[in-house]
Amino acid sequence: MHITDYSFGKITIDGTTYQSDVIISSNNVKENWWREAGHSLTSTDLSDVIAASPEVVIIGTGYYGRLRVPTATRDYLQQKGIRVEIAETKEAVQRFNQLQQDCANIVAALHLTC
Repeated sequence: MHITDYSFGKITIDGTTYQSDVIISSNNVKENWWREAGHSLTSTDLSDVIAASPEVVIIGTGYYGRLRVPTATRDYLQQKGIRVEIAETKEAVQRFNQLQQDCANIVAALHLTC
């Protein structure tokens, strides 16, 4: 999977444009990703991420970085043996594309708006 474009509320992955939050794994895009608490990420919100058993998960916190990732959520992922990287979505997109060259098992959970 390769992300070719990201702007507020819109992302293009392998030639397909999505206008909702997404979870991207090595061979799949889950669109319309929704979180229980809106702008606070819980471990429950990441069931698809955990099911993919990635080495690394990159969490995009939105265009302005308003999605919060509580310590408990980070700790939960790390206890599962998953390395966590958190950044505003523009930077998370760049990091996802970069890490794919070195890491075959990577997942990105990206909030596209605020």
